[in-house]
Amino acid sequence: MVTNKFNRESRLLTPGHFKSVFSNPTRFSSKHFTILITKNCDNNNRLGLAIAKKRVKLAVQRNRIKRITRESFRLNQTTIPNIDIVVMVKSGIDKLENHEINHQIEKIWQKIIQRYNR
Repeated sequence: MVTNKFNRESRLLTPGHFKSVFSNPTRFSSKHFTILITKNCDNNNRLGLAIAKKRVKLAVQRNRIKRITRESFRLNQTTIPNIDIVVMVKSGIDKLENHEINHQIEKIWQKIIQRYNR
C-alpha cells in the first residue's frame, strides 16, 4: 500500500536545499505559477514553497495557496519523478478560487511527469 504522506523528508528545509534548486533549475510555468525543478540524488521528491509577500499581501492568502499546493503535491508525489521542486507564485493568484489554483498546479505536475517519462 502506498501512503501519500507529506512529512519532513518530503520538504526542502534548509537554505542549501533551496540554493541547489535555484542554482541550475528547469522552469515550468503557468499564468500564476513558476516552478523550478532539479534532479536530486535521494530516493524521493521534495517540495519547497517560496510565496513572496510582495506577490500575495495577506498571510491568510499565502497560507491558503501553500495549503492547496502541498495537498496537490501530496496526492501526486507517487507519480512525480525524484526531483526537488520550488513553487513560486505570480501576482494575482490571491484572486483565484481554490479549484482554479488546484487546476493550474495539476497541469504543471502533468507537464513535469511527461517531461521526465520520455
